[in-house]
Amino acid sequence: MKNTALITGASSGIGKEFARIHASKGGDLILVARRKDLLDSLKEELVQKYNVAVQVIQKDLSVVGSSQELYDTVTQNGWQVDYLFNNAGFGGKGAFLDRDLEADVEMVRLNVMALLKLTHLFGKDMKARGNGKILQTASTAGFLPGPYQNTYFATKAFVVSHTQGLAHELKGSGVTVTALCPGPVATEFAKVAGFGGSKMFDGAASAAQTAQKGYRAMEQGKVICISEFQFTFLIKVLMPFLPQSMTAAIIAKMQQS
Repeated sequence: MKNTALITGASSGIGKEFARIHASKGGDLILVARRKDLLDSLKEELVQKYNVAVQVIQKDLSVVGSSQELYDTVTQNGWQVDYLFNNAGFGGKGAFLDRDLEADVEMVRLNVMALLKLTHLFGKDMKARGNGKILQTASTAGFLPGPYQNTYFATKAFVVSHTQGLAHELKGSGVTVTALCPGPVATEFAKVAGFGGSKMFDGAASAAQTAQKGYRAMEQGKVICISEFQFTFLIKVLMPFLPQSMTAAIIAKMQQS
């Protein structure tokens, strides 16, 4: 396999679009997700259209030990991961104390712990070789307080902070790390998180456009990619002048709309 990208959460949404972009550039793929039927369908599409090598690994990365199992499978097969896309994740609507605790613990295991472990395992190999690219799917939520989606916002704040710190540590190593921070995107996320029919996702960006912006930022070695201008303006221009209580109130209203 050559120029190989490992993509978690590859069965749908942004992850699926990352796979299409990478294959269109002639890169091989390791596709990881829980739904093997969707991975197999994507593999068939990419092999036929781009004649690339595609491996499919069915794995629930929210399960304790699964990240190490994934790394072991990849290394035992002799596959070198040149691009790591930590894309798997989910959210959940509701006041924190009213939500099922185990659901939020599972969210932290997937959104934070799996990303942390895979970045460490594959990132260490990349650094030893002196080249590699890591793209973390974060969110504009990582810059904001998140009432009524508290744990999700907190997990994305971790991803943003971790990416910024790691990018500094990796300067001059030949390895780059980028956080893609979109606003609402038209994927399965809204339905899974309990936002079906919410006005919050009206006018959401397409997964394909968002993935293109993230992939381009990764290629350029950017650390943070806020994929929509209006959110760049909100986070970099307006937020510094707003009291945090006001920001939280605005987000709360958006979540409940």
